[in-house]
Amino acid sequence: MKKLVFILTTVVALTISQFASAQKTIVDVAVGNEDFSTLVAALKAADLVGALQGDGPFTVFAPNNAAFGKIDANTLNSLLKPENKKALTNILTYHVVSGKLDAKAVVAALKKNKGMVTLKALNGQELTVKQKDGKIWLKDQNGNYSEIIMTDVMGSNGVIHVIDTVVMPK
Repeated sequence: MKKLVFILTTVVALTISQFASAQKTIVDVAVGNEDFSTLVAALKAADLVGALQGDGPFTVFAPNNAAFGKIDANTLNSLLKPENKKALTNILTYHVVSGKLDAKAVVAALKKNKGMVTLKALNGQELTVKQKDGKIWLKDQNGNYSEIIMTDVMGSNGVIHVIDTVVMPK
């Protein structure tokens, strides 16, 4: 009987936990993950938090802190200043696509399109998703690549895929 109560309690706790995380927006998910602290600071500096808490759905290719660490510190600090809000907004919205593209949908699109799919980011520029060497990559307008290192971090209004390099628009 104790085992049955324990199992039922565990199932209920897991269900509540999954429901609670599904109710968090993609911004809430990012705020709750220390590995996105630089991204969250950038979203706040660009005043994009409110927009990404909207209904969406959104697909966010989210650079982790290590990805932002690849950017020169002076450049990053400069981008976070109020006078550079427009440039920062352009960079951040280049990481967001309208619609909810989970990993399964991305892989299906890649198979259908011979390993390459072009997406339109919220800033209006194209972002290419490629399958190369058994991995999934983003290719920016400058020809630079970023590996998708984690997929399907779900929020109530979209999905986050973690990338290892900040992609840059033209």
